[in-house]
Amino acid sequence: MIAVDRWTGKEALLLRSVRRQSVRDFAQTLGISPRTVSHWKEDTARVCRPATAQILDAALAQCTADEQEAFRIRLAALRGEPVGATSGAAPRPAPCSVVSNKVLPMYLGTRCGPLYEAGTPVLAGPAGLERRVLPGRHPSAHASTVHVYACGVAVLHLEEHQQVHSLTELAVWRYRSYLTTRDWAGQRLARLLEQHGPAEPAGILPDPEYVLSVYELREHAWSGPGLATALQLLTTPSVLVNRQDPANVVPLGEGVEEAKFRDGWTHPEALAFDGGASHGVAGWSGISYHPQLNERALTMGQILALELDVQALWALSSHILHMIEDGQDPVMPMKYGWRFLRGAYVRLTTARPTESAQHRVMREAILATSELPDRLRAAQEALRDSNP
Repeated sequence: MIAVDRWTGKEALLLRSVRRQSVRDFAQTLGISPRTVSHWKEDTARVCRPATAQILDAALAQCTADEQEAFRIRLAALRGEPVGATSGAAPRPAPCSVVSNKVLPMYLGTRCGPLYEAGTPVLAGPAGLERRVLPGRHPSAHASTVHVYACGVAVLHLEEHQQVHSLTELAVWRYRSYLTTRDWAGQRLARLLEQHGPAEPAGILPDPEYVLSVYELREHAWSGPGLATALQLLTTPSVLVNRQDPANVVPLGEGVEEAKFRDGWTHPEALAFDGGASHGVAGWSGISYHPQLNERALTMGQILALELDVQALWALSSHILHMIEDGQDPVMPMKYGWRFLRGAYVRLTTARPTESAQHRVMREAILATSELPDRLRAAQEALRDSNP
């Protein structure tokens, strides 16, 4: 049994990550307020009170052996301590090939109607949301599509193949490409709206709020701890670059990536969803995945199907919550009111009889790191209060 001599926000959030729990579920497990967990995220160096430390000690003791071992390794890496002997040479940066999937959601409301009618029907994803697809027509991507949801959200998907000499090189490309990717997305949506609906106001283009990356790691030379670190860095590449100037993102410096591999770096809030034939990591800004090519592994199609629905619901719930922040009563069409959100929440968070163990841990990791369930509940309650 590992012991923690002093609990701070960092160690508490690390425990939450290995348990794969949302803020609300983790707080309920500990018997504390979700606000306390949020305070840990705001001030990770904050020392926990003795009574809270005892609660965390008990929660760690109740973890499975695998969870405790994951906590031990990540805690050592977090503190810059050796994590134990490993066989062979120390993991190092190396060339690799990845498939980058960029997901860009945007709430359009009733403007989505003509696009939805013009799209090609496709099967609903894990959240059961009705959607149709239009061509993305990106000039250089391997593939691009526009997923139009009946609830008023458009999600653009861009698939690009990259071969890089290091993960730092990939991180620089990722952040530098975000500006042009968002520009393309806004222009593509504007053209589709002009083609299929009433003219948009002059000079005003749709603008997705953010870009989420989903990476499939393909050709590489890592194994064991090296592969685990590579997937962590793919998920949270911000630790490799300087992003003070978004238009000129640069590497942090020589030796940074090598040090991350040497120390077995992990992000305290990223969640692994390893499962025999596959290895993946879910984080706030991205997902990384490496399948072993056999029938037991998850497919990228399964991961992307979930992520498309998650990002569509994130955009929808954000629109509702922004109305409240602006002092407005949230109003949605009856069909997409609080009962619609409740149904999507239940479908996303409830295990299915045919769901494999790998798929379950992947789904739980993505939902926990996105914190979508908490946002859906908040949006659902707001709509129920204003539209009973």
